[in-house]
Formats: sequence, C-alpha cells, structure tokens
Amino acid sequence: MNRKKFLSTSLKSAALGIVSPAMVKAKNIKLKQSDYDQLMKQVGFNHIPNKEHKTMNTVLHKADTRGHANHGWLDSHHTFSFANYYNPERVHFGALRVLNDDKVAEGKGFGTHPHDNMEIISIPMSGDLEHKDSMGNIATIKEGEIQVMSAGTGIYHSEYNKNLNKNVEFLQIWVFPNQKGVTPRYDQISIEGISKPNQFNQILSPNEADQGVWIHQNAWFNMGTFDQDTTIEYSINDKANGVYAFVLEGDIEINGQKLNKRDGFGIWDTEKLTVKANKGAKVLLMEVPMEV
Repeated sequence: MNRKKFLSTSLKSAALGIVSPAMVKAKNIKLKQSDYDQLMKQVGFNHIPNKEHKTMNTVLHKADTRGHANHGWLDSHHTFSFANYYNPERVHFGALRVLNDDKVAEGKGFGTHPHDNMEIISIPMSGDLEHKDSMGNIATIKEGEIQVMSAGTGIYHSEYNKNLNKNVEFLQIWVFPNQKGVTPRYDQISIEGISKPNQFNQILSPNEADQGVWIHQNAWFNMGTFDQDTTIEYSINDKANGVYAFVLEGDIEINGQKLNKRDGFGIWDTEKLTVKANKGAKVLLMEVPMEV
C-alpha cells in the first residue's frame, strides 16, 4: 500500500463512529487501535508549504479551502484532514490535530463512540449541545461555555442537539496530549464571566489553577471580541510553541496578514503577534507545541 493510501485509510479508521447518527451500545464497540496511535501516523506535515504559504513560518488556510462534508444531519467543515477529507499538506499544526466547524440539525447528533489518549475541546457558537459519557456525566453546553475531555485510558460519549427547533453550531478541537494513559476526566465552565472586550481572554491552559479549563498539553487558548480599529499584542507563552488563529467573526490582520471569517492562520518561530480588527471581530488563538 502506498504512503498516501495508507495515511488516508488510517485516518478514516481513526474517525470511525464519529459521524454515525445511530446510538451504539458502548459494550459492543471495540477500539481497533488507539486514537493517539492512529492519528500520530499522519504527523509531520505541519511545515510543508502549499499554495497559501506566505513565508517559511506561517501558513494560511482560507475558509473556502477547508474540507467539507454534509451528511444532512451534520454539516461540517474540516480545517485539517478528518474522516473522508484527506490533504497531506493539511494534517495538523503541531499538537493541534482536529479543528472541525460543526453544525448539527435539530434533535440529531453523534451516537455513542469511543476515544482514548486525546484532549478533546468543544466550544459552542450557538444552540445547546447535550453530552453523555461513560464517566456518568450528563450535561448541556451552550454558547459562552467551553467543555474539555481528557480521553486518557478510554471513554465513550455521545453528543446531541438538545433543541428540536434550531441547529447547534460548535467547534470540535482535538489536541495531542503530552502524556498517555491518564485517568479520563471531564470539565465544563462558563467563559462569559472571564471574557472582557478588546483583549484576549485565556480560556484554556496546562495549569489546573489558571483561568479557564486545563488539558494535558503545554497549550494555551485565548478568545477575544474586538471593536473596529482595535490593535492588541499577544505574547507567546513558550518559544517552542506556535499559534493557530481562527477567525470566528469579522475581519482582522495578524502581523500584517489579512483574514476574514473562518480563515485560519498559523505562525511559529515568533515571540508575539500583533492583531488588528479591521471591523468588529471575534478571534480564537490556539497556542500549541510545534513538535509532538
């Protein structure tokens, strides 16, 4: 089997069950291979130049170049290769492996499926997402909140649109952990109380005592909502890290690169970013290690 076919096949296998609308009994699900082991087979492409590269330490992913899958009940855009979308130049950005922009129809969702050894973050953009897992957690997450799961030694969970009259839209983000085999854990918090306008507000870090949720990785997520003509700097926490910016709303510039809604822009080998809002904007910064 050639390398491209092998990578594509293993990637699809790793995502098996993620987009199934049917509920499946957890006891009947068998992991053929660890999420971590499957997805690690595709790493190493984060520095490959493509048509959208501007310099040697940046990568630009315009919104309309993302992978797209519409299953009727699920309409999903993939920034990085996922399930049936495979692009060897867009597999990951350092430890950031999955960035899915999902829209789930009324009353529909992801049936019970397994994960292990992955840090999984969900950020709702609108609507209500119901979560159930094998740790006994039953919760609803909504806009203004963030959810994190450390899959560790293995969990099963399901996610459904709790509403019968509107879609739920959320970001599904996977980050490779810096240690395997941890005890699975779940956390969910409101970020509305810690979100101040015209600045980046930390919503995730490696430290349990810090503001926001925490994960098993040397990563920091910040989100900010900015008025037009606001300029702000973001300093990198670790020089070994890069930052992947995802524009949720509006038009911005990062270090001179113009970006629009749902554009992604990665930058590394730098100490800080200068962000300017050309009009009202909302931005998510994901700072992650570039080596995994």
